[in-house]
Amino acid sequence: MTKGNINVSVDNIFPLIKKFLYSDHEIFLRELISNATDATLKLKHLATLGEAKVEYGNPVIEVKLDKDNKTLHIIDRGIGMTAEEVEKYINQIAFSGAEEFIEKYKDKNGKDAGIIGHFGLGFYSAFMVAKKVEIITKSYTDAPAAHWSCDGSPEFTLEPADKTERGTEIILHIADDSEEFLSESRINELLVKYNKFMPVPIKFGTRTETLLKPKDAKEDDPAPTKEVDNIINNPEPAWTKMPTDLKDEDYKNFYRELYPMQFEEPLFHIHLNVDYPFNLTGILYFPKLNHEMVAQKDRIQLYQNQVFVTDNVEGIVPDFLTMLRGVIDSPDIPLNVSRSYLQADGAVKKIASYISRKVADKLNSLFNDNREDFEKKWDDIKIVIEYGMLSEDKFFEKAQKFALYPTVDGNYFTYDELVEKIKVNQTDKDGKLVVLYAKDKDEQHAYISAAKDKGYEVLLLDSPIVPHLIQKLESEKEKVSFVRVDGDHIDNLIKKEDAVISKLNDEEKEKLKTTLEEIVPKEKFTVQMEAMDSNANPFVITQPEFMRRMKEMSQTGGGGMFGMGNMPEMYNLVVNTNHELVSEILNTKTQKKKERLVNQALDLAKLSQNLLKGEDLTAFIKRSYEMIK
Repeated sequence: MTKGNINVSVDNIFPLIKKFLYSDHEIFLRELISNATDATLKLKHLATLGEAKVEYGNPVIEVKLDKDNKTLHIIDRGIGMTAEEVEKYINQIAFSGAEEFIEKYKDKNGKDAGIIGHFGLGFYSAFMVAKKVEIITKSYTDAPAAHWSCDGSPEFTLEPADKTERGTEIILHIADDSEEFLSESRINELLVKYNKFMPVPIKFGTRTETLLKPKDAKEDDPAPTKEVDNIINNPEPAWTKMPTDLKDEDYKNFYRELYPMQFEEPLFHIHLNVDYPFNLTGILYFPKLNHEMVAQKDRIQLYQNQVFVTDNVEGIVPDFLTMLRGVIDSPDIPLNVSRSYLQADGAVKKIASYISRKVADKLNSLFNDNREDFEKKWDDIKIVIEYGMLSEDKFFEKAQKFALYPTVDGNYFTYDELVEKIKVNQTDKDGKLVVLYAKDKDEQHAYISAAKDKGYEVLLLDSPIVPHLIQKLESEKEKVSFVRVDGDHIDNLIKKEDAVISKLNDEEKEKLKTTLEEIVPKEKFTVQMEAMDSNANPFVITQPEFMRRMKEMSQTGGGGMFGMGNMPEMYNLVVNTNHELVSEILNTKTQKKKERLVNQALDLAKLSQNLLKGEDLTAFIKRSYEMIK
């Protein structure tokens, strides 16, 4: 038996491992399973090259719990180690066997053999939960088996073992403060979380499988059963296969495997597959999204060679795509590293750029291949596309080909198509194209009707980031202005050369304005006199485009002036000086009748803007009944 000290640069590294190496102790199982997978894949690679004269077979990694002895066992049938290799790889902390193996056996293109590797201190994460760790291992060569043991101090023992089968067994004697890891449900939870798609089958206990009844069985005879290995992982998930080998149903089945609690089918998928200038595979799904930009419960999962790393993918996936679901797998992303490192890393930035470009290309092909279907899905995907247009200039450029602008009548235009459609009728006297839009078809119905009577197209833009998006479009496009349809009376929205003549002279308009300002609440409304068509409404309530947009942008984050989101609502009361009711208000001698007419007309205007509520609505209803007596 050999005794010795582990070659470390501090007197006792184990408290440091337990406290600082990983932020979450549960990660130990991921590390040990990953090492077992490495050992198994190494053997497969050597057997393929003819360097290992052994039968690879169909190896399984087994995880076993022994509650009586308070131990957790991880057993593989991989490459194993000799006593010399244990001395080298285990006792010299931070010298990764996987690193050396990869360097030696890289193929001609510089790719490794699918070895997870790169762990270094991975094995020692066992000491975060164990008071003692044992390794019983036998190399695929004819060398004798070895038994290594360490109780968490720098001292270890290494002696021969009587193990006859190739492979390695790690035995963790679980510490008193970590007994949660002696629970079947807890271990199963961790295996499913971190190792659900590991490339080697992982067995954890057995399960009962129901068999078909024999033909001669009676109806009330119970179906026969048998105990089978409980394999917790899918070693060949969809993203590891070529897109040509998968059908739509395969992608849908994989989505259900990823998100068993999601009952809605994804709208479509994007299969990622690149090997230069970095390695990356994956499948992203567009789920049905509502109009709210809320954090998704089921997020994109990040893997490194089929080992789960995190579902917090900010910095790796472009921000606007974090609302999607799916999997990204890249060996170029380190397993244990801070987010600030990821965000500054050049390779990671290239990955984010590639994903953004790939998504744009897929959206463009979907649009070109089946525009009708793309239009049907627009409401469910627009929030992602609009956010992408706002946050990434390159995506904004690509999106010009497939981003849609729906009208209140249910027609869909690309930006170029929209310009072609409206440029004759909706260009103002200064040569600026005016794009009218509504946020709510019902609430703004009166304004939409007035615009349509003029032959104008009105877009329906109702996502929460619309104020930011139209600001971006106005800055990127030449001589274009977006104006909400209730931002002013219709003749002022798109000003033409010919102005409407007012029936009231300047003195009468001033007198009317003074009268109205005595009745209309000053803190909410600014009274404006406008000459409009006599068939237009007598009172129109509008909110200036700039003020309303800045307020909305402030409320949805960024873009607005500081504090504008909390400013009280202010509106313009636009008075049609050519309407008969307005003339009647001006000429009415009785103050009581004058107030009643003004209040009734004001309330009707408020009603069209969905502003009539509470006490004001009650007073309006009562007044309306009195006026029809």
